[in-house]
Amino acid sequence: MAETLRNHIGGADRPAASGETMELVDPATGRVHGHAPRSGPADTDAACAAAAAAYGHWSTTTPAARQRALLALADTIEAHADAFVAAETADTGKPPGQFRTEELPAIVDTVRYFAGSARNLPGAAAAEYTEGRTSLLRREPVGVCAQITPWNYPLMMAAWKIAPAIAAGNTTVLKPADTTPSSAVLLARLAAAHLPPGVLNVVCGDRDTGRALTAHPDVALIAVTGSVRAGQEIAAAAAAGLKRVHLELGGNAPVLVHEDVDVEATAAALAAVAYYNAGQDCTAPTRLLVHHRIHDAFLAAFAAEAGKLRTGPPDEPGADFGPLNNAHQLASVQALLDRLPAHAEIVTGGSRLPRPGFFHAPTVVAGVRQDDEIVQEEVFGPVVTVQPFADEAEALRLADGVRFGLAASVWTTDHDRAMRATRALHTGIVWVNTHGTTVSEMPHGGVKHSGYGSDLSLSGLLDYTQVKHVML
Repeated sequence: MAETLRNHIGGADRPAASGETMELVDPATGRVHGHAPRSGPADTDAACAAAAAAYGHWSTTTPAARQRALLALADTIEAHADAFVAAETADTGKPPGQFRTEELPAIVDTVRYFAGSARNLPGAAAAEYTEGRTSLLRREPVGVCAQITPWNYPLMMAAWKIAPAIAAGNTTVLKPADTTPSSAVLLARLAAAHLPPGVLNVVCGDRDTGRALTAHPDVALIAVTGSVRAGQEIAAAAAAGLKRVHLELGGNAPVLVHEDVDVEATAAALAAVAYYNAGQDCTAPTRLLVHHRIHDAFLAAFAAEAGKLRTGPPDEPGADFGPLNNAHQLASVQALLDRLPAHAEIVTGGSRLPRPGFFHAPTVVAGVRQDDEIVQEEVFGPVVTVQPFADEAEALRLADGVRFGLAASVWTTDHDRAMRATRALHTGIVWVNTHGTTVSEMPHGGVKHSGYGSDLSLSGLLDYTQVKHVML
């Protein structure tokens, strides 16, 4: 029987006030596997009221108390690993082994990192800038935070948002993506054993739910991981209420592959990252820029690696990646490929797979030009383009020649060349001879149309604070 989720508001599970629900579709089968509330203004009002009521107490708790709560939550996530695997795979179709070994440990680590950082919020004291008076700085929580997470990494993005906000003393209302709410609801229910009612609230719903939440007068800060369109809409709405905004938006990561690399090894390493999670990753290496001397050999090697990958449902052993998350995203990816100009060549893949669900073959496209739509726009699927470059200057020009600026990587044995690229690339993250690795201690954020603010790290924690000058 299909499960019916409920919102988690003020420490209690509640259906939408209207009684409306949304169907949850298993992307591996295309069949309905559950229902979630379609929350409206009454539900966001209740959640924000609960968060505002809890803020008065939670914001004055000691950092040690917040640390204990988050450490207990991390232990609880580990203890309920099977339940989180089931929730996540039902909504996303991911291979359960990958989620269990690759994502869940990182999620737990993030919560534990911010538990520790709760006790390390920086402050500063200074001498008497005015005679007889001493100045100091306090880092204080912002208030009620509205947080919106995407469907590509539902639980991980929830942890990236919730943990720093709570560690800093804020209270939160989280709206998960409409297609993937199950793990966030489970997280909130389990967190109720460790957090006072109202500190963490989850409301399920659609875009209208998100609009009602972000426009709510009790909300002081809006944090979103999502599309550029969503970020622009939210930033505009936030401006009307002078709310603080934290945006992690799209990506279209370039990869600079120089002529001194091991072609076969580099192709294998990049293919393993590019198609992880069906390419639904804002930092995925989607644009491979390859030195013209090794372009043909590298293209052949990379296409061969892509052709070896298997895509299948969660219960299929050996699947390298699962389906796209929803029918709309599958149609969007296929439409981009169908609109390819005549000069572009699909080297391998290029179409959805003839099976139930939203599966698409790993695809490599060559012969593209910089102004092609598939180069300029984020595909967010298992599609990689390959372009040649003549020299370092052209590589950097092609890499930065899109509106996104989240991540990039450089592959070379030349240390000086790598350092020049890390300084020149206009992105928030640059990897050298690796791609896609994130650690809790380092910030994750972009520039240009990829947003502003950082997840993870001390920078991510500080985004959920405000500075107060105190003079004694």
